[in-house]
Amino acid sequence: MAQPDQKKFFENLSGAGKAIAVLTSGGDAQGMNAAVRAVVRVGIYVGAKVYFIHEGYQGLVDGGENIEEAKWESVSSMLQVGGTVIGSARCKEFRTHEGRRAAALNLVLRGITNLCVIGGDGSLTGANLFREEWSGLLDELVQQGKIDKESAEKYSHLNIVGMVGSIDNDFCGTDMTIGTDSALHRIIEVVDAIVTTAQSHQRTFVLEVMGRHCGYLALVSALACGADWMFIPEMPPADGWEDQMCTKLSETRSRGSRLNIIIVAEGAMDRHGQVITSNIVKDNRARKKRLNIIIVSEGAIDTSNKPITSEHIKDLVVKCLGFDTRVTILGHVQRGGTPSAFDRILASRMGVEAVLALLEASADTPACVVSLCGNQAVRLPLMECVQMTQEVQKAMDERKFEEAVRLRGRSFENNLNTYKLLAHRKPQSELPIIQGCAVTIYFDLYLQSSFNVAVLNVGAPAAGMNAAVRSAVRVGISEGHKIFAVNDGFEGFAKGQIKEIKWGDVGGWTGQGGSLLGTKRTLPAKYLEKIAEQMKANQINALLVIGGFEAFECLLQLTEARSRYEEFCIPMCVLPATISNNVPGTDLTIGADTSVNAIVQTCDRIKQSASGTKRRVFIIETMGGYCGYLASVGGLAAGADAAYIFEEPFDIRDLQANVEHLTAKMKTSIQRGLVLRNENSNENYTTDFIYQLYSEEGKGVFDCRKNVLGHMQQGGAPSPFDRNFGTKIAAKAMLWISRKLKETYRKGRVFANTDDTACLLGMRRRALVFQPVVELKNETDFVHRIPKEQWWLKLRPLMKILAKYKTSLDVSESGQLEHVVRHRRPEESEGVPA
Repeated sequence: MAQPDQKKFFENLSGAGKAIAVLTSGGDAQGMNAAVRAVVRVGIYVGAKVYFIHEGYQGLVDGGENIEEAKWESVSSMLQVGGTVIGSARCKEFRTHEGRRAAALNLVLRGITNLCVIGGDGSLTGANLFREEWSGLLDELVQQGKIDKESAEKYSHLNIVGMVGSIDNDFCGTDMTIGTDSALHRIIEVVDAIVTTAQSHQRTFVLEVMGRHCGYLALVSALACGADWMFIPEMPPADGWEDQMCTKLSETRSRGSRLNIIIVAEGAMDRHGQVITSNIVKDNRARKKRLNIIIVSEGAIDTSNKPITSEHIKDLVVKCLGFDTRVTILGHVQRGGTPSAFDRILASRMGVEAVLALLEASADTPACVVSLCGNQAVRLPLMECVQMTQEVQKAMDERKFEEAVRLRGRSFENNLNTYKLLAHRKPQSELPIIQGCAVTIYFDLYLQSSFNVAVLNVGAPAAGMNAAVRSAVRVGISEGHKIFAVNDGFEGFAKGQIKEIKWGDVGGWTGQGGSLLGTKRTLPAKYLEKIAEQMKANQINALLVIGGFEAFECLLQLTEARSRYEEFCIPMCVLPATISNNVPGTDLTIGADTSVNAIVQTCDRIKQSASGTKRRVFIIETMGGYCGYLASVGGLAAGADAAYIFEEPFDIRDLQANVEHLTAKMKTSIQRGLVLRNENSNENYTTDFIYQLYSEEGKGVFDCRKNVLGHMQQGGAPSPFDRNFGTKIAAKAMLWISRKLKETYRKGRVFANTDDTACLLGMRRRALVFQPVVELKNETDFVHRIPKEQWWLKLRPLMKILAKYKTSLDVSESGQLEHVVRHRRPEESEGVPA
């Protein structure tokens, strides 16, 4: 990171005299348009000429009208559109030397020496080859008399920056590719719909998802819908998988579940190339199984490289069982539809970073790809990423599946490890052994008297809470603990609303919104004695609290009360879960992604309602308390003109400037405005006040409408990200609790009173970190219930730039070209929405 006196700002970088071209190539992916929009608008913002290249590399080779100069208004209304508006096509000509020479001529004739390519590894590899051949291609054009020497010297080098657009998330070097999150939204929407209708029918469903060579979609879908079994290319099943799966289904059935979900990659087989055998079917018939949902992801194989297809599974079930069976092949549905908030923000951030990289590039700068690492946009050498991506396929071809998983990267590996934790209960013989008190005690016997873990929700409900509870319960049980569920937060704790919760009790919880345990905002301070009594009565040895700012405050109060109540001298952990994203110690909270998606979907509909009515401005109020995350990030994803928040004070002059900006906008072809306001952004400048001010000042130019979104931001089914995020951090927290229980067990009891035994698990930049809650006090504004420092404030200038405001953007952390990490770093986290 640059030192304070070395800070650099985006507005000091000039694109004057430069020309940037942007193209999309290969398979389309939701969010590509957001990336194109960002490249165009930021390029124009810095004074460069920006060109669309229509139809991908084919348009680059053909030239003519396929290469079109872009204007600011050209990318209006693109943000919410799926696919790619500028088109994509496979191009055989570009694979030939002659085709690349024709492409070079078309660029030189327009003075374009900066190329932004949005596509998969094949598209980016082609771009790098094009760059390497560039000087030779220009020499050939000079020899053929198609360009002069002066032009060849003036445009002597080509700068390339790539962004990965692929729903498969199969590109090494980035935690998430543009389009993956939206594809997961489509898959989970279908799974939720199938589960709903299938409850009434004795029917088997086979669902096939994309990802021929990469099992990411199948893997994350399995986590997000609570699948019982999964088959992916990177993890072919071991010998005896049929019996193991039957046993798993039998256990699920015996616990009262009416639903089993099996996710199978297309072509999945056992290690001997055998398809699912009839003994599975017979076993299911004997158990009178009412429903199976089988999700098939293309590309899963065994070590013999022979696939299991959805038709294989259907024929098997129909032939051996006679069950009424349906096959649902999602196909290109996964590529279509409106991009999720995550993909819009990811693509917008990458687009800005891509332009910045092109502005800073020199003849010696290698082609780079803009990637997501944790919560940061980083630049990586393009060919390092491509080579590692190719190594994955080579490892799979050689049946080195563990190596393939490692090469996929930490995101994939973390997901797979979490799935393994949740998918299979450990038999008694596999439970760990505790060393303590000079004797070896078997874990199950030890836990019967000691290790009871309580789980509860605190604060307002947030989508993803239930997924986190499910994960914590099942991982805790797998670790050998008894898990106790507390209803209605600490208020319920004080009243003794505590009961043991079993594996099957949390079945189907991943897709449920709200809080099935019940939740209250009540802090424990006035109930400390009663809570201590309940902890003693139920022999609670560890505590997992899932909730928002109140959950953080609760753990602080319990920690401070340790000196008076020994019952609180136990390992305690907070998982941040609130739509407001206002908890200190974490960049993101469970539930925030679902809420941002709800806001963005509503904004899309509101903007669409104005398509037939010109010159209209919408003022929308979002939740969040004093935290402006929802308004700011929702505004960036929805293409807002302004977002008023508490953290960035504003006055009447700012409001007037915004009105004047919108007035000027109405004179262009974009005759629509969108303004978001955080509910507590200003005590006096209320939503009604701003609405009346805009209405008065815009009279004769535009009219206004206002909407208060209210608690619809808190409801609904969790997004795939929140299901996945909640599942993974809860599993990590429960493993941490297990470790702390072992460490603090002394002389027949658990005693934990150090700061590092009462922690909040948060995502900080690139890492998931356990932080003592007492250390987070100094980072917290308790009056306004927000962290003193909030990373997302750095995104606000992006929204302003993309809305055509002149503003300051600190880019000190950009510019450093990193290298692909080949070895897993366990402490690091998954990529997350901005």
